[in-house]
Amino acid sequence: MKHGDTSKGSTNTLHDLALEDAQELTVKTQLAMKLNALIDSRQLSQADVAQLTGMHQPRVSAIRHYKLQNISLERLMLALVALDQRIEITVREARHRHACGITVAA
Repeated sequence: MKHGDTSKGSTNTLHDLALEDAQELTVKTQLAMKLNALIDSRQLSQADVAQLTGMHQPRVSAIRHYKLQNISLERLMLALVALDQRIEITVREARHRHACGITVAA
């Protein structure tokens, strides 16, 4: 690529970086964003969150800093449920091949 050349990316930076687990990391990030917003709005400490969710404080810290590689989707969803959130999962056929995937509306 020459200096000044650019390529148009998608709306998903993780996908643009060609990360193998880009889709999963995107979903985890969206769930962590919702979790962190709840923590902030309720002014909870990491210790409070750990007690409410059953996680260890270092795991809460990892989520707060979006270090999500070693955090499962299930763990993030269970933490949201522990903070009085409802998780809904809907599986349906994609109408177009490019529409396959996972999306989160949080």
